Parts: sequence; C-alpha cells; structure tokens
Amino acid sequence: MRSKFLLLFVFAFATAQAQEFNCKVSVIAPKVQSTPKRVFQSMETSITQLMNTRRWTALNFSPAERIDCNMLLTINEQSSSDRFQGTLQVIYSRPVYGSDYLSPVVEILDNNVQFTFLENTQIDFAPERFTNNLSSVVAFYAYFILGVDGDTYSPLGGSDFYAMAQTVVSNAQNASESGWKAFEDQKNRYWLIDNQQQGAFRPLRQFLYDYHRNGFDEMGTDLVKGRKACAAAIETLKSVHQAKPSSYNLQVLFNAKYNELVELFKGSDPQERAKVYNTLQIIDPGHINQYLEMMKGGG
Repeated sequence: MRSKFLLLFVFAFATAQAQEFNCKVSVIAPKVQSTPKRVFQSMETSITQLMNTRRWTALNFSPAERIDCNMLLTINEQSSSDRFQGTLQVIYSRPVYGSDYLSPVVEILDNNVQFTFLENTQIDFAPERFTNNLSSVVAFYAYFILGVDGDTYSPLGGSDFYAMAQTVVSNAQNASESGWKAFEDQKNRYWLIDNQQQGAFRPLRQFLYDYHRNGFDEMGTDLVKGRKACAAAIETLKSVHQAKPSSYNLQVLFNAKYNELVELFKGSDPQERAKVYNTLQIIDPGHINQYLEMMKGGG
C-alpha cells in the first residue's frame, strides 16, 4: 500500500526513483499530412520526458508506486511551422490492493489544446509563472491526477495537489489560448479544478476514497462487503448532482467508471442492483443504456 501520504519529504540527493508518474504519451496527427512524422515523435518524446522525469512533488514514490496514466494528443490543425491545435485525452487508473486490476478513475477529453512547439526542444514548466501553453496544460493534468490519486488513498488527501493545479490556472489567465477562463466554457480546465475544490463537491472527493479504499481494496477478502461499500459511496453523489446537475466533474468520473459499474453490480443481489440503478439513472443519465444492461444481471 502506498505510503506517500505520510508526507515523507525527499532530500536533494533523492534518486530518480522518486518520480511520480509512469505516463504513456501518444501523439497522432491523422489530419496533418504535410508535416514530417518526426516532428510529432519529437513532441511525444518531450511530453513524456516532462511527465515522467520531472519531480512534481516533494513526496517519495518508489517505482512500484508510480501513477499509471495515459495521454493521447491528437493534432487536428497546424497553422504555422510551430503552431498546433488539437485535443488531449487524459486517462488515469488506480491499482486495486491485492490484485492486478486497475480501476479507471479519470477520463477527460480536452478539446481546446493550442500551443507552439519546435522540433527537438525540451518542454519546460515553471510553477511560479506561465511560460507556454503546452507545458501548462500538461502540468495542470499532472497535478489534477495527483489530486485525484491522493483522494483515493486518504480522505481529501489530494488538496495540496489541487491547489497546485489551481495555481497553474491562475498563472494562465492572461494566456491567449483557451481553456483557462471561467467565461469561456462550463467544461474546461478552469471549472474542472474550481469545482473540485468547492464544498458542494466534497462528497465526490469523499466518494473517491470510500469507493476505492473501502470498496475495491477490500474486495479481495470480502467481495460482498466491498461491493456494498461501493454502492453506499454512489448514494453520496446524489448531493453533488442536486447542487450542480450535469457537472463536468461528475461527467469526468462516470466517463471513466460506467463500464466498471456495470460489471461490478451485474453480480449483486436484485435489491442492491435496483437501488444502484435508480441512483445512477439520475446522476449519470448519459450512460442509461449501459446501466440497463447492468439490470439484466448475470455477472
């Protein structure tokens, strides 16, 4: 079990074993035919290096504790030799104690990623200021994942990392690129981190702990008990939906979770399955067809 939330600080001589992420980065450009593929390969390498070799925290992560995540950057437009626009998919899954199963927690599709990049250049990030949009976007999602990961291991354990993500947003308020400002969209980086820190979303953060630590981590020894903990955690999300219907943060969660929920509750007793379904159809109506499959049982 991870011990990083004991907040053991690492001294300056710490080795590369302290790195936080094991992030798989892919860059594709199906609509951009004129640019050599090596440019996008260079971009992929630079993002990978930023995610996997930078020290994002002062905590001590062993290699086995590194956070698995995926980033898929799809370049849809190149307006100049060094100017790109596209989408970024970010996926984070959490290991379940005592098993080799990874429980999906975050699935985000950011449709507003614009940036400049020169081939064979290193992407630098400075937490105290905005330097360029690509580094800030990558850093924002790194800190957000760290926050969510922290919440799954300790009640409200990700607060410090959310604050770091908030700083990235604050530093980007004068950026020309979109995704950072409140008035632009209700489903962007600004609202993702702002919501996550609001009191109305505290039950969502508590859900992350109750569902994963008290639910999935316990299933290895008692499946029924662990599943009941997951069902109880889902009920607590009603208050988030009531306060912020169709919120971006709930959508991010359920985009990652809906398949897992179907498989998890297929095998539960009819009463428990019906109660979970009745809640999910209210708080996550976008996946109602999948939850109807869950109601057939048979897992």
